[in-house]
Amino acid sequence: MITPSALTVTQVNTYIKSLIDEDINLKAVIISGEISNFKNHYRTGHFYMTLKDDKSSIKAVMFSTANRRLRFMPEDGMQVIAVGRISVFERDGQYQLYIEDMMPDGFGNLNLAFEKLKQKLSEEGLFDSVHKKPIPECPMRVGVITSPTGAAIEDILNVLGRRFPLAEVVFKGVEVQGVNAAPSIVNAIKTFDELKAADVLIVGRGGGSIEDLWAFNEESVARAIYNCSIPVISAVGHETDYTIADFVADLRAPTPSAAAELAVPDMREQLAYVRSVRLFLNDFMQNKIANERNRIASLINSKSFVKPADMIKSHRQYLDNLILSCESSAELNIKKHRLEFSSLVGKLDAMSPLKVLSRGYTMVTKEEKVLTSAQCVQTGDELDLYFADGNVRCEVK
Repeated sequence: MITPSALTVTQVNTYIKSLIDEDINLKAVIISGEISNFKNHYRTGHFYMTLKDDKSSIKAVMFSTANRRLRFMPEDGMQVIAVGRISVFERDGQYQLYIEDMMPDGFGNLNLAFEKLKQKLSEEGLFDSVHKKPIPECPMRVGVITSPTGAAIEDILNVLGRRFPLAEVVFKGVEVQGVNAAPSIVNAIKTFDELKAADVLIVGRGGGSIEDLWAFNEESVARAIYNCSIPVISAVGHETDYTIADFVADLRAPTPSAAAELAVPDMREQLAYVRSVRLFLNDFMQNKIANERNRIASLINSKSFVKPADMIKSHRQYLDNLILSCESSAELNIKKHRLEFSSLVGKLDAMSPLKVLSRGYTMVTKEEKVLTSAQCVQTGDELDLYFADGNVRCEVK
């Protein structure tokens, strides 16, 4: 029998889970360990495993929604770095790691820092599509932030000059590698933003190792891109290279050359479009003019233009017939209403009290009220007697 102060197992597990879930240090953890007891649950697609080192182990699960992004298949004995959160599986009362991303170990501290910052900024919403600004269709000023000596600026200028030479290129040379690279890039982005010096901004450099590209993985650069009011296209490295700047930028280009192509339209395509529109408008106006000419010719050849006098005569005859019809209809209506009036007058005359008085009858009133009985009269009353030709007043004796 359970006493009133006792807790159920479920209550205990739920309480412990709430404590762990509220611990901010356990919401985003990066764990290095060896995989053991790996199971691929083929029916659900989930991965179940244990991560261990030489002293301890922890249960882990990676759901199918997360593991389908993996570029390798985990197996027992593999050293990995797992990114996820710690929580409690209430049914068994067991805490475990819920893995959201995983990679083979050996990437080093830079990759760990990359994943940690990526997760942090993602949770803050800096990568959300709702914050992405649209790239203008026809920018007249293209800002470029990159090294003044690298191949990237040459590639960008060549593509911009070929595709859309009408656009003005506003260039700001920066350091793209080393300890001063990130502050240099941040200052350049802020300068463009404050001066509104471009319609679209290309920020990038050529390819290299993760160390070479690290300036574009700095938090300060990511926040500068996010806060910039000018749409930013990231162009860092080669097609397979990804940096934090790529995730936070409004548009990611795989190479600097591709960034230039995405930044401006192809003038040849624009000219071809203008020519096609001009041809369409020319054909449209020619057809319109031809149709109007045919309509005018039809009007000129119509009876109204060829023999206007006949049309006038025809309309006059129609008007005369209309007048005669109106006059005839009016006369019939007058006759009809006269007969109805005469009938009503006859009925009113037949019902007139004067007709009755003319036959020798009188109408007696007392105080302007018609008397219909002798009982209404007393001696001394003054009565008015109305005849057909006048009235008299008398006193009752």
